Amino acid sequence: MKFSTVSAFSLSLILSQVQAVPLFGRAESVSSTQTTKAAAATSTPFVWDNGKVDTYTIHQSCNATNKNQLVRAFQDVYEVASHAKDHILRFGNTSEIFIRYFGEAASAEPLGWFSRIADGDKSNLLFRCDDIDGNCQNDGWAGHWRGENGTDETVICDLSYSSRLYNDQLCSQGYTVSGSKTASSWAGDLMHRLLHTDSMGELVAGHYADSFEECLELAKTNHTLAVRNSATLRYFAIDAYTYDIAVPGIGCLGDYKAASKASSDAHTSAPKTSSAAGAKASSVPSSTPTNGDSVTTTAATGTECHTHADGVVHCS
Repeated sequence: MKFSTVSAFSLSLILSQVQAVPLFGRAESVSSTQTTKAAAATSTPFVWDNGKVDTYTIHQSCNATNKNQLVRAFQDVYEVASHAKDHILRFGNTSEIFIRYFGEAASAEPLGWFSRIADGDKSNLLFRCDDIDGNCQNDGWAGHWRGENGTDETVICDLSYSSRLYNDQLCSQGYTVSGSKTASSWAGDLMHRLLHTDSMGELVAGHYADSFEECLELAKTNHTLAVRNSATLRYFAIDAYTYDIAVPGIGCLGDYKAASKASSDAHTSAPKTSSAAGAKASSVPSSTPTNGDSVTTTAATGTECHTHADGVVHCS
């Protein structure tokens, strides 16, 4: 009997310990699960594009009417750049318009530029109206990229508001793609300014050709540069927009062959001058600034020059 009592007691003790283990383990498991769920609920979800800004920043120096017109102008440049992107996505490098400006180039690089302008991050870009560098006081200046003073900043001068066409005015008032400067429209002007900034142009987009005729020639002779030439990108985007959207199937390219011949004759008969000399020559300011910077047109050569805020002179 003693053996049985002891055995029964021992067995009971062992069973109680065995039963206690899984109960304790389950309780611990539940507690761990609850802690994990609580941590997941309170943690901040990962957002890969956190901080991306889709709209341009307008400086406080711009008044209400400035802002109203700039917002509309920003929408214009978005529409033109977006359509340029869509045109390339549809036709690649095979459309007549693409070949006109980019020759035999692949479509990837211009597609990238228009994607950057339309959909890229704009957090570093600033448009201001305070003439901080004093350049708006110069005759013919409608605005300028600030250069070394602010590589992602653009100043819009008062002249811009009276000398630019909106998208719904393209192909009217005598406007043609080949015969008018890209700066005649808000979309063309702002695209030029954006490509100057470090954030958008990435120190690659530049001035390798300026006039319409020079851009056509660049497409034939060096399509590697054509796809990153600021003026070429602007002419292509506006040409595609006016032909596909503004006046569908017709556009307003103009008689560019006649314009090319006139330009060629002028350059043949004109005395040769350097860009710097052309900029200093006796001149009459253009009523619609080329590219929106300081513009002078020499009577002798018909050469237009514009000077950026960093002192660089471009002539065409």
